[in-house]
Parts: sequence; structure tokens; C-alpha cells
Amino acid sequence: MDVIGHWTLDPFAVIAVVAAVVHELGLQRLMARAAPARARRRRRRSLLFYGGLVVLVLGVASPVDYWSYRYFYVHMIEHILLMFFAPMLMVAGAPWIPFAFAVPVGVRRRIGRAVALGRRTAPLRRAWRTVTAPWTALVVFNAVMVFWHVPGPFDLAQRTLAVYVWLMHGSFVVSGLLFWLQIIPSRPFHRRGSTTWQMGAIISSNVVMFVLAMAMSIFTSTSWYSVYAHVPGVSLSPFADQQIGAAILWVCGDFWAIPSLVSVIRRAVEQEGSFSEVMEVILARNRGSFDRPTIAP
Repeated sequence: MDVIGHWTLDPFAVIAVVAAVVHELGLQRLMARAAPARARRRRRRSLLFYGGLVVLVLGVASPVDYWSYRYFYVHMIEHILLMFFAPMLMVAGAPWIPFAFAVPVGVRRRIGRAVALGRRTAPLRRAWRTVTAPWTALVVFNAVMVFWHVPGPFDLAQRTLAVYVWLMHGSFVVSGLLFWLQIIPSRPFHRRGSTTWQMGAIISSNVVMFVLAMAMSIFTSTSWYSVYAHVPGVSLSPFADQQIGAAILWVCGDFWAIPSLVSVIRRAVEQEGSFSEVMEVILARNRGSFDRPTIAP
């Protein structure tokens, strides 16, 4: 399998480059007025964001995307990059304030006042609160994951470039960002879900991945996707390809779920003082101390 050639100019790669340039402009303005220690923290955080953009580009423009048209298991690698690892890194990089500071100060203040206080933008604020609500983010994230593995939508995306790029890939990235904003500190956004909720969200999403993987391997004896039935030059059978893809979903779930769960548990222990206190709160369903979201420094 060629891993050097077959790079493409995907629209999301162009968006990633533009996002990096705009972010760096805003970051330079922020660092110019910040104390050296704060400037170093901002720079370290920016590396996470840029890493997320690199993962995004690898998913949509590298040979991974090219070979995903020929092998289902490569397509599963692409899905994991776009839904999990790229959004995780971008959210951890907290690019939102640098993005704002990339806009000239006068324009930024006018837009900020209009969005935050304007009567005409009140519906927009309500819509934003709904979209970023914890349960909305969780349901949308898992619904997107399941929907694009249903044979009909999957085959349609493989056959229609606009659906593949803008609907499939776009929904992966957007739903991933909304989901991880509920889990990972990303200043200035508050995590609205309790720490207990975050644990449940991670575990339940991982379970959905496991069930999807089992449905594609253990609970079926045929290939689901007609687009892989007759790919020229591919000797791997479609069902074997599907089973490998299911195994990748199964195994890679641990790569994102376990570190995320450990991070949330550590944050809960810091709030409660000990792991036993955390377990008492969880078992008693007492969320009082968990309902105080924090912001990344």
C-alpha cells in the first residue's frame, strides 16, 4: 500500500490552513501583551490545536483518504481521526480567544456586543445554548457515528463527493468538537456537564462503538457495503475487510476512552479530595460538588 503518494487538496485541508493562519495572528497579538509565563502557556496550548489540524489534514488529504475508497478498514481509521483525535486536540488547544483577537479590536467589540446583548441575536443565543447542551452534544455525537455506518448513507457518501466531504466529514468534525467541549477544558467555554456526566458520556460512547463493531463482525456474516463489493485491484474480500474495520473500531475505542476517563476521574479526585469520596458521590447520586464547572487556566 502506497503511503507516500496520493495526497489530495481537500476543502477541509484548506480550511485547516486558513484556521492556522488566523489563529497564529490572534495568538501573536495576545502574546505581545501577556507576561512571559502566560505567553509560554498560550504557545504550548497552541501546539495542541495545530496538532489537531495536522490530524485533520492527515484524515482528509493524505493517502488515508485515498485508500479509504478501496479498503473499509482504512475508512474506519479515517473516521476515528476525524471524530476523536482531531477534535480532542483542537478543543484542548483552546483556539477560541486567539480567533477572536485575530479580528480588529473595533470590529471585535461591535460583534461581541451585538451577539451577547443584541435583541436580534437572542434566538442565536438560545440556539447556541441548545446546541452546546451536554445531552445534545452526546446524542448528536453518537447519532452521527451510528448514522454514517448504516449501509445506505455510507454507500451514498462513497459515491457522492459533496456528501462525503461536507456532510460526512463535516458532521464528524463538528459533532466531535461539540462532544469534546463537554469533556476537555477549553477556555473560555465552561463544561456544562457534571464530572459524573462526563464519565457516563465517555463510557456510553465507547459502548456504542463496541456495539457497532460487534454488529459489523460478530452479528453478521455478510458485507454491509456494496461500494466495496467490486473494487478493482483489491483481493481482500469485502467481509474480511469489514471484520478488520470492526476490529479497529473495537480496539481504538480504548485509545481515546481510557485516557479521557482517567483525566476526568483525576479531575473529580482533585475536587473531592480522594477516590473514595468520588465513589461515594457517584453511588449516592449526589452531584452537588460536581456541578461546578471550571475553566482551563
